[in-house]
Amino acid sequence: MHRISTPLPTHSTAWIAQTWLSFLAAMGSMLLGILLMPAVLWVKGYMFMGLLFTVGSTVNLSKTLRDQHEAARAESVIYDTRIEKMLAEHDARRG
Repeated sequence: MHRISTPLPTHSTAWIAQTWLSFLAAMGSMLLGILLMPAVLWVKGYMFMGLLFTVGSTVNLSKTLRDQHEAARAESVIYDTRIEKMLAEHDARRG
């Protein structure tokens, strides 16, 4: 019973750099927009807190979705292994 493992997907350096650059550009432009907005300080503070909560919630959501995906993959591997074991036992009994 030989198991072929699928390699884990990896991201290229260019993709990682693009991801960080787009995040930093989005945060920077939002912060600049909040700072330059013609509003009183408490309104700017409220907008800044909203930005922080949005970023934090996005990080939590993406981590949760990744964890669910990895759990589903692990369950699939366990199920496949059980099926292979049952087939091997069945073949051993026949032979």
